[in-house]
Amino acid sequence: MRVRFYATFRELIGKKEVEVRGVRTVRELIDYLAEHYSPEIKKELLESPRVGPNKPIDGMILVNGHNVLHLKGLDTELREDDEVHIFPPAGGG
Repeated sequence: MRVRFYATFRELIGKKEVEVRGVRTVRELIDYLAEHYSPEIKKELLESPRVGPNKPIDGMILVNGHNVLHLKGLDTELREDDEVHIFPPAGGG
């Protein structure tokens, strides 16, 4: 699958886009990225103080244009032909 990174995540990973194979869920994808590219991405997405029962991810992950929070969250299933976009949390008002 193709995984694209934006803003600070692009800097953490050191690439704009990577190809990933062999992961089945969003949770596995995050673990894979932490292991192969930067452990900081997992900390930023899953271990932020803003993460809680109603907000399992700090940032936004889209699978084929759909926010995983509107699918099965971290248990959202992935296929080899999916396109995933990972955005850091955005501030503003």
